[in-house]
Amino acid sequence: MKVLVVGSGGREHSLCWAIAKSPKCSELFCAPGNAGTAALARNVDVAAEDLDGIVRFVKDGAIDFVVVGPEAPLVAGLVDRLDALGVKSFGPTAAAAELEGSKAFTKDLCAKYDIPTADYDRFDEPDAAKEYIRTHGAPIVVKADGLAAGKGVIICRNENEAYAAVDQIMIEEAFGEAGAEIVVEQFLEGEEASFFALVDGETALPLIGAQDHKRAHDGDEGPNTGGMGAYSPAPVIDDAMAARVMAEIIEPTIRGMAAEGRPYKGVLYAGLMIDDEGPKLIEYNARFGDPECQVMMMRLKSDLLEVLLACAEGRLAKTRLEWRDETAMIVVMAAKGYPGKY
Repeated sequence: MKVLVVGSGGREHSLCWAIAKSPKCSELFCAPGNAGTAALARNVDVAAEDLDGIVRFVKDGAIDFVVVGPEAPLVAGLVDRLDALGVKSFGPTAAAAELEGSKAFTKDLCAKYDIPTADYDRFDEPDAAKEYIRTHGAPIVVKADGLAAGKGVIICRNENEAYAAVDQIMIEEAFGEAGAEIVVEQFLEGEEASFFALVDGETALPLIGAQDHKRAHDGDEGPNTGGMGAYSPAPVIDDAMAARVMAEIIEPTIRGMAAEGRPYKGVLYAGLMIDDEGPKLIEYNARFGDPECQVMMMRLKSDLLEVLLACAEGRLAKTRLEWRDETAMIVVMAAKGYPGKY
């Protein structure tokens, strides 16, 4: 079958690397791809956010299956467009991708369905947010509601930093429309980990644990980034903890999304904080993490294309995954100044 992977990062390189090994894959394309994907697939000069261009290529190229890597085209409704064409795809609809597209939506879902997370409030006006900060004190976390390429979360050690974060997001509009509304939430302590599950609307299949490190500088210092490196397995997520995450966080989310009329299909990526009390949800992403996807693909023994098709076709209940026992690790090389302007 002809397969298109949408995206241009290390995540998409690793997805292409795994899909290319499948006997089911006759031709592989990546839009727009990168130098790494060029060795595995035919790069297509269409941006991941260019939904019209992607749909046109899918129609003209008679693509059978589309794997969407990044969040922006998911939130913009690429899967909905492909569904309308009758083309199979891996990823959630725009309504389901709201789990990543709006942090406020996710926090409200957690409150409604008793999913453990940090105490919070949401604000569309900076003075009210600052009053909440004055009342609750620091450390505290300020988040842009919308998509900000993994950089819209500001951990504030004192109240002045929190006020500045509110101004940066809401007044200076550092993240554009993504910061029109913000979430201000309790600072959680513990060990951060990433948990991934494939979801076909009803069944959830847990993947292996991975852990990324978001701070830009050595010693867990500096601003948050999209991830400076990752490893798998994640020691903090043993079998017992994985079972708790599934029972307390993932499965209630799937049931809640179905009840809200937004059934979730694709990979569900839970950013967690784990302490002595157990796991709490920091945020959801509607796609594979980058860099975590890279270490996960290195450990996967099963045919990735067959697994993603099973997810898209609602066959996860009969799917089993095999993983390599070895540890995988990657380090990210980034431009000097990242995640700021460079």
